[in-house]
Formats: sequence, structure tokens, C-alpha cells
Amino acid sequence: MANTKLDLEEQELLEAYDSGEFESDLSADRREYVAKAAEETFKKDKRINIRISSRDLEALQRRALEEGLPYQSLVSSVLHKYVSGGLKDISANKSGNSA
Repeated sequence: MANTKLDLEEQELLEAYDSGEFESDLSADRREYVAKAAEETFKKDKRINIRISSRDLEALQRRALEEGLPYQSLVSSVLHKYVSGGLKDISANKSGNSA
């Protein structure tokens, strides 16, 4: 981590984490699930490049921080869940079901 350049906000977060100001609220089951998801996302053999809005990227980074994952791992995990059927398209159920 010595070679990683952090901006001011990242440095403040790291210092707060190192000083014990953060405490995980993940249950043991959720922690195990997240660890397994992270492990699965490290089995990568292809690379993609995508363009997304800064707002979406910032939201992904916040969610990843909440989960304790690098944001790229979170994105990879979400995509994996989607293609393997683990995520459902809730917008598909909205049309025609309001009657």
C-alpha cells in the first residue's frame, strides 16, 4: 500500500479505519458470503472497459466501501450474479401488475 497514492478523502478514511473508528455491522453469514463473492471475482481471465457516469461510479464506490470490497470486485460480483440468475429485473414486473 506504500506505493498507492490517496487523495485527501481516501487518506482521512484510511486514518479513521486504522484508528478503529469504523466497526463492521456485517453478520457472520454476510461476511462469509461477501468473502466468497470476493474470492470468486478474483478468478478473472478477461478484461473489459466500460464508460459509466461519474455519479454511478461514485455510487458504486460508496457501496463497495460499505461492503468492504474494491469497487471493481463489487461490479464484477454484480455482473456475475446477474448473468447467473442471482439478480432479478424488478422493472419487468412493474408493467401491468398495478391493477
